[in-house]
Amino acid sequence: MKILALDTTQEYCSVALSVDDELIWREEHAPRTHTGLILPQVQTVLAEAGLQLKQLDALAFGRGPGSFTGLRIAAGVVQGLALGADLPVAPVSSLAAMAQGYYRENNAATRICAAFDARIGEVYWGSYTLIQGAMQNIGDEAVSSPNDLLLPAEDDWYAIGSGWAAYPQMQQRLGGRLMKVIPETVPLARDIIPLAKKIIRAQQTVSAEQAIPVYLRQKVARTIRERNAAKPSME
Repeated sequence: MKILALDTTQEYCSVALSVDDELIWREEHAPRTHTGLILPQVQTVLAEAGLQLKQLDALAFGRGPGSFTGLRIAAGVVQGLALGADLPVAPVSSLAAMAQGYYRENNAATRICAAFDARIGEVYWGSYTLIQGAMQNIGDEAVSSPNDLLLPAEDDWYAIGSGWAAYPQMQQRLGGRLMKVIPETVPLARDIIPLAKKIIRAQQTVSAEQAIPVYLRQKVARTIRERNAAKPSME
């Protein structure tokens, strides 16, 4: 299986190419310069593997949550590549990819709570457990006040991502259930690959047109509108 993955959801711009058991990647800490880096990175890993885009089986990308601009860059690039090469796309949660990356570095971490700083006093977060080598979310990913972040019943969680540094009250409130806090963890394209393979094997890929970012705040806004619409009129 030959898969090209990319991620621009946070400050790192990264691309990874998986060819069977071989993995080639490029990663650069590059705030606000993703646009100029992402396509050269794609060209570099393809050239190193001696492949053309049309020889791939699928594309994958970090679908969010994350930086609004970064999500649009990743989605726009993967849509263009997928259309041009007629390839299916595996959208992968950037929170899950970050959890997968920490598991790659620390195989003891099989229960992970990932949280990004979502600004304006909120965090994007999700809880994950390891199933057959891939991180699987427990419940829905969410955007909420740091005070509303909840952990499943088990203890011994690894807390990763910028949200834990931005809102130390989460550590204070949940510290007794945490094994370790690692706020500098970020999502990378090479950690999208194992999750993308699971999506591809389950035949859950999407077309280029359907490869869109996931903005959790949109989901919250929609839910609020739906709830308000359901309220009986007072007139």
